[in-house]
Amino acid sequence: MTPAIKQAEKAGIPFEVLEYEHDSRAPSYGMEAADKLGLAPELVFKTLMVALDEKSAPIAVALVPVAQQLNLKLAAKALGQKKLVMANPAAAERSSGYLVGGISPLGQKKPLPTLIDASAESLKQMHVSAGRRGLEIAIAPPSLAGLCRGVFVAIAG
Repeated sequence: MTPAIKQAEKAGIPFEVLEYEHDSRAPSYGMEAADKLGLAPELVFKTLMVALDEKSAPIAVALVPVAQQLNLKLAAKALGQKKLVMANPAAAERSSGYLVGGISPLGQKKPLPTLIDASAESLKQMHVSAGRRGLEIAIAPPSLAGLCRGVFVAIAG
């Protein structure tokens, strides 16, 4: 049981946990999850962490569909910043309490502002990491946003 699953259980919201055998040689954790679970890539979201510069701690979490990239300019604008970079992987792991490839927007050690790509708003269910590689949580987008204080904004590019 991961902190992400515990947070969803404690909130009493409907969710489903999906598990697959993670291949450590997979070039993309998110696409691997979509492929192995037989899900359309637009339903599976990767959890990315952003910072003000390469040396700073993460300041926010961004969720985008696994087949797309995060538009750092749009994310910066949404957060009222001039510029953002992808957080250093080690800093992301320290801040979240999860390993890269298994970072969940839920149950993080340090809750951060969370941006969820606007494409999720029209979905009945979205899939995000449940806190470890090979484990996903399927959850309604409004429920996820409520749990991680997320806002929907166009950030994929």
